[in-house]
Amino acid sequence: MTYRAPISDMLLSLNHGAGLKAAMEAGHYGDFDGDIVAAVLEEAGKFATDVLAPLNKVGDEHGIKLDDGKVTTAPGWPDAYKRWTEGGWNAVSGPEDFGGQGLPIAINAACTEIWSASNLAFGLCPLLTASAMEALEAHGSDELKKIYLEKLVSGEWTGTMQLTEPQAGSDVGALRTRAEKMADGTYRIKGTKIFITYGEHDMTDNIVHFVLARLPDAPTGTKGISLFLVPKFMVNADGSLGARNDIFASGVEHKLGMHASPTCTMTMGDHGGAIGFLVGEENQGMRCMFTMMNQARLGVGLEGVGVADRAYQQALAYAQERKQGRALGKKGDGSDAIFVHPDVKRMLMRMRAQTAAARTICYATAVALDVSTRANDPKVRADAAARAALLTPMAKGYSTDIGNEVAYLGVQVHGGMGFIEETGAAQHYRDARITTIYEGTNGIQAIDLVTRKLAANGGASVWALLDELAATVKQIEASNDPAFGTTGVKLREALEALTRTSKWLLERVASAPNEALAGATPYLQQFGSTLGGCMLASEALAAKADGNTDASRYVSLARFFAENIAVQAGALERTVTESAESVAAADAVLLG
Repeated sequence: MTYRAPISDMLLSLNHGAGLKAAMEAGHYGDFDGDIVAAVLEEAGKFATDVLAPLNKVGDEHGIKLDDGKVTTAPGWPDAYKRWTEGGWNAVSGPEDFGGQGLPIAINAACTEIWSASNLAFGLCPLLTASAMEALEAHGSDELKKIYLEKLVSGEWTGTMQLTEPQAGSDVGALRTRAEKMADGTYRIKGTKIFITYGEHDMTDNIVHFVLARLPDAPTGTKGISLFLVPKFMVNADGSLGARNDIFASGVEHKLGMHASPTCTMTMGDHGGAIGFLVGEENQGMRCMFTMMNQARLGVGLEGVGVADRAYQQALAYAQERKQGRALGKKGDGSDAIFVHPDVKRMLMRMRAQTAAARTICYATAVALDVSTRANDPKVRADAAARAALLTPMAKGYSTDIGNEVAYLGVQVHGGMGFIEETGAAQHYRDARITTIYEGTNGIQAIDLVTRKLAANGGASVWALLDELAATVKQIEASNDPAFGTTGVKLREALEALTRTSKWLLERVASAPNEALAGATPYLQQFGSTLGGCMLASEALAAKADGNTDASRYVSLARFFAENIAVQAGALERTVTESAESVAAADAVLLG
């Protein structure tokens, strides 16, 4: 089956669960016309269905080929990318001064979900270009912006992030790539980077690499890292492409999934060193790179949402077609579609509910990022920036965990056919696996949540968010709608458990950090499931208030999540607060 963007679900999530409508009504989006949102998503959905989705399996089966430093992508990919840029999709949220449409990040986030759902490996390329655009706009010199930014915004050129080295993965401070300043103000970069996504390809004429390197007299660790722009081809004064730079793909990885996305080993310095241009200030590269990484982490979270929705749609269609067994109590001949079986319905409901929750968490992060730069009131901007910082590790960590779980359930719904490549269910499972690893593993996201985001301002951002969630729970309880079942009770219990866990962790971040770190991952899971449950409940309330014809469906979805997923919050609380000693005993168990 092909992919269809769930526009109604996306709009409800964006406008109500994520708060876009309220933010527009508060004036934070200026004169932005909210009516355009549905039209943009409809067109994005059409392009994804007609152009990108049919290439998903082609890319997986064909993969990429490296020959003499040149990467050839799968058949149809260069043409699809050309049509994608001609449609203006790369420029959706790009700065208007450099040819972008200047639309909100929230709108681009919804589009990112669509690209990821229709063709995850394809959507990864523009995701990194968007991050490069943001870093260049925020930290680049006027001269670099003039030469490179418009081309990146249009998508005529793509961008990469080059951090990882064989000995420097999550520990970026251990990198060894060197940069030496030349008399003309440029730098010569020498070193090797690994796992560079779209480091080389045939879809554009030029690739703009953003490379972390260390100057000879730089301090040790992350304090001594600088960021450089290193083009594949140098750019002449008239804007035409000049000489080939000394940066080449010396290898490509053979991966579990994402076969159509070239993951390259990039070598610089075989011919004297790649010419690079400093972005920002010397030894301030991590600050510049984090501009890219935070945008990319939201994008990866949206990848989790996208692959989850694609896996769900395919599993639902299969469950309605595949006949096996009989519905309980049914008489007569013939088999029924497996959809009639309660356990299959349970899996499908879990897939849909978790996807919806992850979607809204990601969209809420995007809205917060928008408000942090668009609002007129400095306090509103600061509060929104803090909210975005708090939500980012959950957008990345929780949503990609969900992407993996939903893809896993998709294979399970297919039964034995899910294990067979021809159905496509296995591809979603394989492709989703990387999302919990790159752009900061989910363990790192959990550590960030506990040690930085929870502790920021004494927990003020967390308490403010929990107060908002409590208000939603009160509305559910006050509605007295029997269709919600025990939603209000279950969400209140989850929220109370999350509040206790947050206070417990906040006390131990400084006094007993190892205890806090031992509970970081289950805390992220607890926070994500509680937040997602309350957001789905708020969407259900909004659907009822607006007279949405599908309101009963959204109420049932919120109820399922509360009664089947959010209820885990109490157990996760105990895992966080009572398991530190068992984790501390790991050495004796694992190494004894």
